[in-house]
Amino acid sequence: MTPRQSILEYLENFYRHSAEIAYVHQRGYRHYRWSYGEVAEVAAQFARELEARQIGKGDQVLLWGENCAEWVAVFWGCILGGAIIVPMDRTAAPDFARRVAGQVTPKLAVCSSDLTSELRSVPVLQLENLRELVSRHPRSAYSYSGIERSDIVEIVFTSGATAEPKGVVITHGNILANLETFEPEIKKYLKYERIVHPIRFLNLLPLSHVFGQFLGIFIPQLIAGTVYFHQTLNPAEIMHTIKSERISVLVAVPRILQSLKEKIERDFELAGEKERLQQQLQLSAQEHFGRRWLRFRAIHARFGWKFWALVSGGATLDAETEEFWRRLSFVVIQGYGLTETTSLISVNHPFRLGRGSIGKVLPGREIKLDENGEILVRGENVAAGYWQAKKLQPVAAEEGWFRTGDLGELDAQGYLHFKGRKKQVIVNAEGMNIYPEDLESALRAQPEIRDCVVVALERNGNAEPVAALLMRAAAGEKSDSDAAIRRANATLAAHQQIRRWLVWPEPDFPRTSTHKIRVNVVREVVQQQLAAPHASTTATGQSPLAELIAGITRRPPQTLSPDAALEDDLNLSSLDRVELMSALEDRYQVDLDDRTFAQVKTVRELEQALRSSAPEPQSASYEYPRWAQHWLMSSVRWLVYYLLAWPATMLLAAPRVEGRKNLENFSGPALVISNHITYIDIGFILAALPLRLRHRLTTAMGGERLLNMRRPPGDWFFLRRWLYRAAYGLTVGLFNVFPLPQRSGFRDSFAFAGELVDRGHSVLVFPEGERTPDGKLHTFRSGIGLLATRLNLPVIPMRIDGLWDLKRAGKQFAVPGKIKVRIGEPVRFDAADNPDTVARKLQESVAGL
Repeated sequence: MTPRQSILEYLENFYRHSAEIAYVHQRGYRHYRWSYGEVAEVAAQFARELEARQIGKGDQVLLWGENCAEWVAVFWGCILGGAIIVPMDRTAAPDFARRVAGQVTPKLAVCSSDLTSELRSVPVLQLENLRELVSRHPRSAYSYSGIERSDIVEIVFTSGATAEPKGVVITHGNILANLETFEPEIKKYLKYERIVHPIRFLNLLPLSHVFGQFLGIFIPQLIAGTVYFHQTLNPAEIMHTIKSERISVLVAVPRILQSLKEKIERDFELAGEKERLQQQLQLSAQEHFGRRWLRFRAIHARFGWKFWALVSGGATLDAETEEFWRRLSFVVIQGYGLTETTSLISVNHPFRLGRGSIGKVLPGREIKLDENGEILVRGENVAAGYWQAKKLQPVAAEEGWFRTGDLGELDAQGYLHFKGRKKQVIVNAEGMNIYPEDLESALRAQPEIRDCVVVALERNGNAEPVAALLMRAAAGEKSDSDAAIRRANATLAAHQQIRRWLVWPEPDFPRTSTHKIRVNVVREVVQQQLAAPHASTTATGQSPLAELIAGITRRPPQTLSPDAALEDDLNLSSLDRVELMSALEDRYQVDLDDRTFAQVKTVRELEQALRSSAPEPQSASYEYPRWAQHWLMSSVRWLVYYLLAWPATMLLAAPRVEGRKNLENFSGPALVISNHITYIDIGFILAALPLRLRHRLTTAMGGERLLNMRRPPGDWFFLRRWLYRAAYGLTVGLFNVFPLPQRSGFRDSFAFAGELVDRGHSVLVFPEGERTPDGKLHTFRSGIGLLATRLNLPVIPMRIDGLWDLKRAGKQFAVPGKIKVRIGEPVRFDAADNPDTVARKLQESVAGL
């Protein structure tokens, strides 16, 4: 095969697969799907935008935002125009981003909307509005020339586990050295891929990292695969997405795989079947793949039948977690590489796995181990250099060898095994080498320990190992940690014994954007804790939990005391609680039960809830009826509506509709809001809306009321229970409603509303939350602001007048035209708008009708 000159030759695959879905990403409560052709067209338009701004070859563009199709389009557009991409982690601190911008002097920045204000010295484009911003340019393919293998594609600034940024310069040749290795191997299996096409990847790695780019941009286009980007790292939601979107391969860091493992174990424990799971895992140790699959088919059903592989990268996957997934008969693919080696040095073949290893060295690169076991790499995949002081500095040392700083071991079959970081090796007073990974493995095997880090504590020129522990239980941590340490030491050699340890004072360790533990920060805290045992904050003096709450409440974290009340002291509204709960689940990788979380009153209680990894099961759950939108049910519903409901509405009231002209050129979908007077309001709304909106309207109804109908009390007379359940079915089916709880569980309701909109439905919500007791318009709940901003839909305000007078008079009929339904002009809001402000504006718009 003739060597390629640039990675732009792979862009031809985007045109070749133009009709295939390339990317699906969630924004707010919506899912957006982009085809390969759409990505290529917007990339060409963005390249023309760069040309119009006189940004050309060698100029730098800062790309800072969430994983999404627009990110990929900007990436390819920069390459088409010869510009150098400077990708930044979405979670990077603004100060870090500004320091990077000072080093590379970009001519343009493309950022997520909430980050645009952080870079005042650089022209900025909003990532979310990219398609609209470049729409003035032609969508035809953009011609390029003069791009060679030695040209720079990107400068990746990574802090790793330290705080100092370091720019790694990646060229076309560096990337091609990896892709040209994978391409012929992938082609061997394309004939089998047709059977399960398309392969769907759930990519949880940031595109700002090279490994995330390989699994999110470069590898999928070789097989016309679909890449899903996920907003949350919550284990339950990841599992839901894998099943609902029929994901084939999960791409994540080891911590995610560990969290999913714990989620499965926790679910079995809550069902009283934890011992049975352990027994089944032991029985499956030596079984064939197929036999293991049958044994754990119930777990496979939870992930969906198409899911088969987990790709782990960015850090080392512990042997226990790898073995857990193997015994469940999932394929676990590990690789090894650094940003300086353009991600991959070695990788496990999905069908020829080397258990416990990080794979075999890929063709086209050389490795060797020095006398200390350090891994050295040489090849075209090694980065062109470091970007320091605005110039290129060499990466490789003598004879082109790059020192990875990692220790490894090669077995007889040629598989590479990771042994730890060279600089983290602890040399004790006896001159014995202690590898932290060995001690951490023994500690993680203890049931009381959720996670741990072993660091070196300097003593008289030597060092001793000290363990920082994350315990599973909030109570009895001292005795639990003592017992766990004793059992771990029993499995370790004499020179490896752990004699000093501490329980980590926060719910989780500080981590990088790829969830690597910031070992240097942990080491500083360990030193502070041992010097001052009563210290309880991180090395920065601020609790990570306090910082997270501060981000929601917009107050300094140092002002948050453990006894601060979430509502009274922090003024945490119900909306704030929704945002805080989502952020906590993302940050600490736990499932928080809505009902339990609703009872949390103080910061201290919140921390205790986080420390408990097993939430109490919900006493009741809401059902989101997808069957009500099925075409058959829709046909029955509209037959009943036009035969009964619509004639009854006209007969009883014959409402006068005003403002329908505001919807003349509007096709939907939309978020429809209205004041709430009686249980028959929906009949007047339907009668007022044009046909194209009326036929695909779904209504949010009080969740608690629907739940009571679906699950009436067990002590009721059976006939009464049957009547309630029948009423539930008729209400949901004939009025197309779904639950919107007032107290807990509303996050799932909002997500279901987003799913409805994705399928083309409009959503009707009564923002007051309950029927008016006095005929007046009451305060809109803040949740309507959240829906309006995160559904990214036009909002149609409506108002019903005259019905309250009819209700108060106890009349069943009204003079034609007495009841008026007014329709306002559709309004839109930006995702960055404050939800409380949006709710007030919507209330004003309905009041103004």
